[in-house]
Amino acid sequence: MKTALTIAGSDSSGGAGIQADIKTMTANGVYAMSAVTALTAQNTTGVYGILESTPEFLANQLDCIFTDIFPDAVKTGMVSSTGLIEVIADKLKQYKAKNIVVDPVMVATSGSRLISQEAVDALKELLLPLATVLTPNIPEAEVLSGLTISGPANMEKAAQAIGEAYGCAVLCKGGHDLNDANDLLWRDGTCKWFHGRRIHNPNTHGTGCTLSSAIASNLAKGCDLDTAVERAKAYLSGALAAMLDLGAGQGPMDHLFDLKGEYVRD
Repeated sequence: MKTALTIAGSDSSGGAGIQADIKTMTANGVYAMSAVTALTAQNTTGVYGILESTPEFLANQLDCIFTDIFPDAVKTGMVSSTGLIEVIADKLKQYKAKNIVVDPVMVATSGSRLISQEAVDALKELLLPLATVLTPNIPEAEVLSGLTISGPANMEKAAQAIGEAYGCAVLCKGGHDLNDANDLLWRDGTCKWFHGRRIHNPNTHGTGCTLSSAIASNLAKGCDLDTAVERAKAYLSGALAAMLDLGAGQGPMDHLFDLKGEYVRD
């Protein structure tokens, strides 16, 4: 069985972070492992507390994983401090990790910055150059490229600028009321659009985590990047279209919408 590792924070409400990643990886047919960068106290209405792992403990987690069950792909999510970013970059290089999907979580959907400028600089210098593919949303792509994105042509320019700067493929995600659900993959000097259907579901908590984890899962199974992105988008659409409605705020998706078997409860 192929394996995948998520390096990210815990979402106590289960909609995003390592919980979403593990469910997504499982649903996409790989064995999921996790290294926790932070615990959060959160639900569908917001984040109410964060307790970060120490760099030493995160390093310990990563050593345990890589020396026993080596992951066929790695996904990184929100990492809010320079010390943790340094550890992740060091361990990925030490163990020669492959199929690295970096979700550069820096800017919330609302536009609010989620990590310090110092951590952004460390992310750019240490982690992004190790990526097989980056998956920024529009605000994050603006931060990484230094460009304002207002349409498809700007997405192409930004993706090219990011890819050339860090030497990796870039999946610039649409959304944010731009291009419906169309995403742009820049790789090796060429652009490819992946067209999607916007699903009118207000419960979209964890979509970025889910998409990047699904891409990592399919890379772990040996898919090429184009196929991995296509399958990941189809999976995300299915999870959204299931119209799960939980909680008082922006709720989670149904990551196991396609789960079947005698243990599934009606």
